[in-house]
Amino acid sequence: MNGGVVVARGKLKESVFVAKGSLVEAGMCAAAGPAEGGAGRVSGEHRRTRWTKAFEACDEGNKGYLNREDYKVAVVMLFGYKPSKMEVDSVMASVQESQSGISLDKFLNLMSTKKTAQLYHSEARHLFTAFDMQCKGFLSLSDFQRAFRIVAPKLPERTIVEAFSYFTSKLSK
Repeated sequence: MNGGVVVARGKLKESVFVAKGSLVEAGMCAAAGPAEGGAGRVSGEHRRTRWTKAFEACDEGNKGYLNREDYKVAVVMLFGYKPSKMEVDSVMASVQESQSGISLDKFLNLMSTKKTAQLYHSEARHLFTAFDMQCKGFLSLSDFQRAFRIVAPKLPERTIVEAFSYFTSKLSK
């Protein structure tokens, strides 16, 4: 295989999922593909079906739940990154003591939350990039003012300055 190949293997998994662009042999795609992380829009029902297929593919032994390793492989399959120990600990701590792992319903809720956060961060990154016209990696007040003159030309200057002050104070905390 040539460049741009992502390989994920869980400790309990003998199968290897290979992603190239937006194609994954197991029928899933990496985050770079249009289905989960790319620019394409996917319906909620299609996403739910993909998440269910990922759950079923990662449910080692058809137990009806995902353990730590299964969950990690599912996140790699769907989002293209290995979750941190802290993220996995947090997810596993949310599982009730009477259960041995993450049920399908819990998994679908987790993936929905994760996708919502991913979309928010993606949109925020696009807005930042549009405002950072000189590619400095940060926004100055003049960048902020210039952007608002384009998108909201009738917005009072005072409101723009107050908004900039508000955002900079939030970021510095």
